[in-house]
Amino acid sequence: MRYQVPQFIEVEDKIFGPLTFKQFAYVAGGASICFILYKFIPSTLLAAIFMVPVGSFSLALAFFKVNNRPFIDTVEAAFRYFLGSKLYIWRRVDRPHEETAKEIAEKAVPTLFVPRLSDSKLKDLAWSLDINETIYQKGSGRLEKGSGIADKFKI
Repeated sequence: MRYQVPQFIEVEDKIFGPLTFKQFAYVAGGASICFILYKFIPSTLLAAIFMVPVGSFSLALAFFKVNNRPFIDTVEAAFRYFLGSKLYIWRRVDRPHEETAKEIAEKAVPTLFVPRLSDSKLKDLAWSLDINETIYQKGSGRLEKGSGIADKFKI
Protein backbone atom coordinates (compact mmCIF):
# COMPACT_ATOMS: atom_id res chain seq x y z
CA MET A 1 0.00 0.00 0.00
CA ARG A 2 1.39 3.42 -0.94
CA TYR A 3 0.96 6.55 1.13
CA GLN A 4 1.36 10.07 -0.09
CA VAL A 5 4.05 11.96 1.85
CA PRO A 6 3.17 15.61 2.53
CA GLN A 7 5.50 18.16 0.98
CA PHE A 8 6.04 21.88 1.61
CA ILE A 9 4.99 21.59 5.26
CA GLU A 10 6.81 24.84 6.10
CA VAL A 11 4.49 26.86 3.84
CA GLU A 12 1.31 27.98 5.60
CA ASP A 13 -2.02 27.59 3.82
CA LYS A 14 -3.65 30.68 2.33
CA ILE A 15 -7.09 30.83 3.92
CA PHE A 16 -8.33 34.43 3.46
CA GLY A 17 -7.41 35.25 -0.12
CA PRO A 18 -3.64 35.89 -0.32
CA LEU A 19 -3.33 35.91 3.51
CA THR A 20 -2.66 33.09 5.92
CA PHE A 21 -4.70 32.84 9.10
CA LYS A 22 -1.96 34.49 11.20
CA GLN A 23 -1.56 37.36 8.75
CA PHE A 24 -5.31 37.87 8.64
CA ALA A 25 -5.52 37.85 12.44
CA TYR A 26 -2.73 40.46 12.77
CA VAL A 27 -4.23 42.75 10.11
CA ALA A 28 -7.80 42.38 11.44
CA GLY A 29 -6.61 42.96 15.02
CA GLY A 30 -4.66 46.08 14.05
CA ALA A 31 -7.58 47.41 11.99
CA SER A 32 -10.03 46.85 14.84
CA ILE A 33 -7.76 48.61 17.35
CA CYS A 34 -7.36 51.52 14.90
CA PHE A 35 -11.16 51.69 14.50
CA ILE A 36 -11.65 51.71 18.30
CA LEU A 37 -9.08 54.50 18.65
CA TYR A 38 -10.82 56.49 15.89
CA LYS A 39 -14.21 56.18 17.58
CA PHE A 40 -13.14 56.92 21.18
CA ILE A 41 -10.68 59.78 20.59
CA PRO A 42 -12.59 62.95 19.64
CA SER A 43 -9.87 64.59 17.57
CA THR A 44 -9.05 62.89 14.29
CA LEU A 45 -5.48 64.23 14.34
CA LEU A 46 -4.88 62.90 17.86
CA ALA A 47 -6.44 59.55 16.87
CA ALA A 48 -4.15 59.38 13.82
CA ILE A 49 -1.10 59.88 16.06
CA PHE A 50 -2.06 56.68 17.94
CA MET A 51 -3.38 54.81 14.90
CA VAL A 52 -0.22 55.05 12.78
CA PRO A 53 2.05 53.13 15.23
CA VAL A 54 -0.64 50.51 15.94
CA GLY A 55 -1.35 49.98 12.23
CA SER A 56 2.33 49.82 11.27
CA PHE A 57 3.05 47.37 14.10
CA SER A 58 0.20 45.09 13.01
CA LEU A 59 1.39 45.23 9.38
CA ALA A 60 4.94 44.45 10.51
CA LEU A 61 3.65 41.45 12.47
CA ALA A 62 1.77 40.23 9.42
CA PHE A 63 4.30 40.76 6.61
CA PHE A 64 7.80 41.75 7.84
CA LYS A 65 10.50 39.11 8.26
CA VAL A 66 13.88 39.48 9.97
CA ASN A 67 16.50 36.99 8.72
CA ASN A 68 13.72 34.89 7.15
CA ARG A 69 12.00 34.58 10.54
CA PRO A 70 8.63 36.12 11.40
CA PHE A 71 8.70 39.53 13.10
CA ILE A 72 6.80 38.11 16.10
CA ASP A 73 9.86 35.96 16.92
CA THR A 74 12.03 39.08 17.02
CA VAL A 75 9.51 40.88 19.25
CA GLU A 76 9.37 37.87 21.58
CA ALA A 77 13.17 37.70 21.77
CA ALA A 78 13.34 41.43 22.55
CA PHE A 79 10.81 41.07 25.39
CA ARG A 80 12.69 38.11 26.83
CA TYR A 81 15.95 40.04 26.67
CA PHE A 82 14.62 43.20 28.30
CA LEU A 83 12.58 41.45 30.98
CA GLY A 84 14.87 38.49 31.67
CA SER A 85 17.79 38.31 34.05
CA LYS A 86 21.20 39.21 32.68
CA LEU A 87 24.68 38.04 33.54
CA TYR A 88 27.22 40.83 33.93
CA ILE A 89 30.91 39.97 34.04
CA TRP A 90 33.33 42.57 35.28
CA ARG A 91 37.07 42.63 35.01
CA ARG A 92 38.63 41.01 38.04
CA VAL A 93 40.18 43.40 40.54
CA ASP A 94 43.72 42.43 41.44
CA ARG A 95 44.20 42.17 45.18
CA PRO A 96 47.55 42.04 46.90
CA HIS A 97 48.73 38.43 47.07
CA GLU A 98 49.01 36.98 50.56
CA GLU A 99 51.80 34.48 50.86
CA THR A 100 50.90 31.07 52.22
CA ALA A 101 53.07 28.95 54.46
CA LYS A 102 53.92 26.69 51.54
CA GLU A 103 55.20 29.61 49.45
CA ILE A 104 57.28 30.89 52.37
CA ALA A 105 58.79 27.42 52.82
CA GLU A 106 59.62 27.21 49.11
CA LYS A 107 61.38 30.57 49.27
CA ALA A 108 63.43 29.50 52.30
CA VAL A 109 64.94 26.46 50.53
CA PRO A 110 67.81 27.62 48.35
CA THR A 111 67.87 26.01 44.97
CA LEU A 112 70.78 25.58 42.63
CA PHE A 113 70.55 28.05 39.79
CA VAL A 114 71.36 26.47 36.46
CA PRO A 115 71.44 28.96 33.61
CA ARG A 116 69.54 28.06 30.49
CA LEU A 117 71.80 28.16 27.53
CA SER A 118 69.21 27.56 24.85
CA ASP A 119 65.55 26.83 24.26
CA SER A 120 66.27 23.27 23.17
CA LYS A 121 65.76 20.59 25.80
CA LEU A 122 68.20 18.32 24.05
CA LYS A 123 70.96 20.92 24.23
CA ASP A 124 70.16 21.59 27.91
CA LEU A 125 70.36 17.88 28.66
CA ALA A 126 73.67 17.59 26.83
CA TRP A 127 75.00 20.63 28.73
CA SER A 128 73.96 19.21 32.09
CA LEU A 129 75.60 15.89 31.22
CA ASP A 130 78.80 17.74 30.19
CA ILE A 131 78.86 19.55 33.54
CA ASN A 132 78.40 16.31 35.49
CA GLU A 133 81.06 14.62 33.37
CA THR A 134 83.58 17.38 34.01
CA ILE A 135 82.83 17.46 37.74
CA TYR A 136 83.45 13.76 38.21
CA GLN A 137 86.31 13.54 35.71
CA LYS A 138 89.57 12.34 37.14
CA GLY A 139 92.62 14.25 36.19
CA SER A 140 93.81 17.80 36.30
CA GLY A 141 90.35 19.35 36.50
CA ARG A 142 90.87 21.23 33.23
CA LEU A 143 88.19 21.22 30.59
CA GLU A 144 89.47 19.67 27.43
CA LYS A 145 87.97 20.43 24.07
CA GLY A 146 85.96 17.52 22.75
CA SER A 147 85.44 15.91 26.14
CA GLY A 148 81.70 16.66 26.36
CA ILE A 149 78.76 14.82 24.90
CA ALA A 150 77.56 17.87 23.00
CA ASP A 151 80.94 18.06 21.24
CA LYS A 152 80.93 14.34 20.45
CA PHE A 153 77.48 14.42 18.81
CA LYS A 154 77.80 17.94 17.37
CA ILE A 155 74.54 19.20 18.82
